Amino acid sequence: MRVAIAEDGALFREGLVMLLEAAGHEVVGCVGDGDALLAIVATTDVDVAILDIRMPPEPDGGLVTAERIRAMRPSTGLLLLSHYAETHYLMRILEIGAERIGYRLKERVAGVQVLADTLDRITAGEIVIEPALAKRLVQAPAGRAGSPLSTLSERELDVLRLMAEGRANNAIAKELFVSPKAVEKHTAAIFSKLTLPGDQTVHHRRVLAVLAYLRAQKIDG
Repeated sequence: MRVAIAEDGALFREGLVMLLEAAGHEVVGCVGDGDALLAIVATTDVDVAILDIRMPPEPDGGLVTAERIRAMRPSTGLLLLSHYAETHYLMRILEIGAERIGYRLKERVAGVQVLADTLDRITAGEIVIEPALAKRLVQAPAGRAGSPLSTLSERELDVLRLMAEGRANNAIAKELFVSPKAVEKHTAAIFSKLTLPGDQTVHHRRVLAVLAYLRAQKIDG
């Protein structure tokens, strides 16, 4: 995999290079600001661009640069990193796209396995949301009347909250004291009520359902 990095912290930047090379990836560029990364992406084939959210040339320069990369090279994956799991950052990222994009904490990707898994999922077309942020959002209210979630039953909302936390069906069943078959039934109802396309994989439909949940929190917040 060909990866380019934009990170204004020299120590963390060099650490990322070491992790990526240890995972067998090729680092095609390693720079300290968004403008320099854009120059690399414009002239070089890059599978994934890794960006610090808060870096030059603006306070949230990584987000601005990610928007410009997505407009310039829609097929390039984007991994945005931060020291903090912030809802407003996630909402900005959702505006950039819901495919081939990720938002992770820096401390969580400071290991070969987690970083490699995150990049693999992004290049496979997924959105990767920091689990700590998803877990925090499951405590938020479900959504006012007229939101995409207003048609869901209380039990379906419970299942969707646990999906947003990243739990698989068996774990959801254990948490709610129901059978896995019951969870499958509730999940199918969620997909139907949120009118998620049936031609997508089950995994992708779960991601879309979680995105609907997250967007509802934005409306209500």
